[in-house]
Amino acid sequence: MPETIVSLPRRSFLAAGAKSTLSAGAVLLLAGCSGNKAAMAASSEDDINILNAALGAEQEAIAAYQVGAESGLLTKPVLDLAVQFQGHHKEHADVLAKTVRDLGGAAVEPLARYDFPTGDLKSEADVLRFAAGLEKGAVSAYLGAVPLFNERELAKAAASILGDEAMHWAVLRGALGENPVPVAFVS
Repeated sequence: MPETIVSLPRRSFLAAGAKSTLSAGAVLLLAGCSGNKAAMAASSEDDINILNAALGAEQEAIAAYQVGAESGLLTKPVLDLAVQFQGHHKEHADVLAKTVRDLGGAAVEPLARYDFPTGDLKSEADVLRFAAGLEKGAVSAYLGAVPLFNERELAKAAASILGDEAMHWAVLRGALGENPVPVAFVS
């Protein structure tokens, strides 16, 4: 999928190297941390910013899958897959928002409107390529975000979401008849 189709919020997430979801254990670990309170507050604020960038990207993915589902271009098995993947993104978003709040931050809200290339979506393959491009962007974004977390448990949770995004990307490539795993390394 061409880079130009990836919308600004996803690219912003990539640039920020945004991170992903937190497990309940990670939140509990953060709550129980001891040490310099000022440093911990700054670290938590950095992590909140990364989490909010990831949350914004997940909200964009939810909206993108909705566009695909409502396009009328998807056959039943592909529509079912799109709805399943959208459900995964909803789960990611729910956990990210809860984690941001648990860390004392305010979770970002979804945008009222996203700038998707709906005029370019004329076939099922177009919708699949669009979704695959977003998933590839998510893989890269989470990959960049993992080392940025101050709290290592958050990095571990982000890596877990990265794995899910990579599976989405591979399945969508396979649905397009493309090699689902075209390279040995993801960047």
